[in-house]
Amino acid sequence: MPRSLLILFLMTAQFVGLAQDKPNPNEYVEEKPVLMRQEATGGLNIHSAGWGIQFRRAQNITVSRKRLYEADFVGIKHPKEVKSVNQAFERARSYVYGKLNTFSVLRAGTGMQHVIFSKAERNGIEVRLSYSGGISAGILKPVYLNILEPTGTFGEFRVITERYDPERHFVDNIYERAPFTEGLGQIRFRPGAYAKIGFNFEYATAFEDVKALEIGAIIDAFPKEIPIMAYAKNEPVFLTFYITFMYGRKW
Repeated sequence: MPRSLLILFLMTAQFVGLAQDKPNPNEYVEEKPVLMRQEATGGLNIHSAGWGIQFRRAQNITVSRKRLYEADFVGIKHPKEVKSVNQAFERARSYVYGKLNTFSVLRAGTGMQHVIFSKAERNGIEVRLSYSGGISAGILKPVYLNILEPTGTFGEFRVITERYDPERHFVDNIYERAPFTEGLGQIRFRPGAYAKIGFNFEYATAFEDVKALEIGAIIDAFPKEIPIMAYAKNEPVFLTFYITFMYGRKW
């Protein structure tokens, strides 16, 4: 082959190769979504001993693994709590007979979240495993009741507000529960710890949104029993099962 033809052949081959590498403007090319590194969600927590709220931040470590930072505030009821009403008064507020303190828990902790199945594998639902742990601050607020006190005149009573005392207050002299603000100045704190594990189902259609349902279990443990009820056994450890509805954003 003459040298001039060889040079022409090589130039033609190079041109064809460049033409093949150049994208066709009419051809659809699927763009891969940008990896979102941050996530923030808030939600309503419904559990086997009450309800509460949750806030969570997540940071991507890898495509399938996240670091979690979370805070929960929940109320916890004793399993023996039963509401009562003074039937002699039509508009009397309900109360829980024998309840010494209302009990709430403020949790703050950290954990991890792993993707088990991506949305492509589960028809638009991403399944994640979450586990976390940290501190639990138990909050005890004493229960106050409106009490019927005899005036000295037969058949007449006046209403006074007192902290519930199981030695003096019974169903025949309890009128109703007092306003929630009563007892706020006597709040006590109990330090403890918690551990949580759950399955998170994320189903948002928009890539930047977070809509998820999380189902799992939590253990809160305290050094001493928590005095919630007067006529029942009080425990230092609480095992609850929860469902959390979560909404938020990624960026």
